[in-house]
Amino acid sequence: MENPRDKIVQRASDLFLRLGFKSITMDDIAADMGISKKTIYKYFENKELLIEASTDFVQIKVSEALEEILSQNHNPVQENFEIRRMFDALFQTAQTSPLYQLKKHYPEIHAKVMDCQNRECNRFIRANIEKGIAQGYYRSDINVELNMRFYYMLIFSINENTILEQETRDMELAALEYHTRALSTPKGLAELEKHLSNT
Repeated sequence: MENPRDKIVQRASDLFLRLGFKSITMDDIAADMGISKKTIYKYFENKELLIEASTDFVQIKVSEALEEILSQNHNPVQENFEIRRMFDALFQTAQTSPLYQLKKHYPEIHAKVMDCQNRECNRFIRANIEKGIAQGYYRSDINVELNMRFYYMLIFSINENTILEQETRDMELAALEYHTRALSTPKGLAELEKHLSNT
């Protein structure tokens, strides 16, 4: 049986992502769950601690979903599109970019999230580029480290500086196309065009 703390974190995470970290109150969460605010304060003495637990929960979900995608052995171009679809599904109800909200209203929590994301995302991007080179989808003459950093900085700049989530997703697709075209061999470009035609 799921413990009450975990249920609060999961529901709060949904509400924060959908309606915003700033606008959702402890009263809103309690009302949505049909529990007293006192019950929430039993586990979280303030909203910031609940937001921190919620962002930890979301990061675990993202890491698990990424590992699942990697285990399916897609080619590197398809892998990136699968990752994009995963993020779209996870944040489809969000009205404003979660990272933008955290950076603006909760900078200390944002810094912690970014530290974790920096390690995780750089690991996945590097592995994807190395796989692409090995499988002939990406050129062998590219600088893996620089291209990894370029793509990471581009994606997170979009997320931190774009307010609306739909605009963020549109820009992320454009960044993915830009990144893939910069790296690709003819084989990679053919695979890219196939996926772009299906988006």
